[in-house]
Amino acid sequence: MERLLLDEGALMALLKGHLDAAVFGILGLMSFVMLGYAIERAIFFARVSVTDYVDRPSVEVALTRHLTVIASVAANAPYVGLLGTVLGILVTFHDLSQGAGLAAATVMLGLALALKATAAGLLVAIPATLIYNGLLRRVDVLLARWASGAGRAP
Repeated sequence: MERLLLDEGALMALLKGHLDAAVFGILGLMSFVMLGYAIERAIFFARVSVTDYVDRPSVEVALTRHLTVIASVAANAPYVGLLGTVLGILVTFHDLSQGAGLAAATVMLGLALALKATAAGLLVAIPATLIYNGLLRRVDVLLARWASGAGRAP
């Protein structure tokens, strides 16, 4: 039992020391990937000519490429933030259980710091959702142009 407590303490110390870096690192990577694909899609949409495509499946595949990554970031960033919050609260409660003299202000500070992970997740997800919806609207417009015959090759 004592060995388990030592491992739990080591795990909590590891979480306490690296939780912020891990959560913000993952969210930063997600943001970087999402922005990269969003910029690539915006450039592609500015340069694409729907007249180059002869059938609907090929134009749909070309227009929707990489949109799944952007949608996945939008859908999963809040969960990454929530995971950071849950783990931060877990660490705070662990610290509370280890020190009988822990002040309420210290506990509240720990909880407040844990909640910043949720806020960060939302700060990643909201722009990703807006970007995804904007790009999807552009796909719909380009598909409508193709379907109306304006984009079809003779």
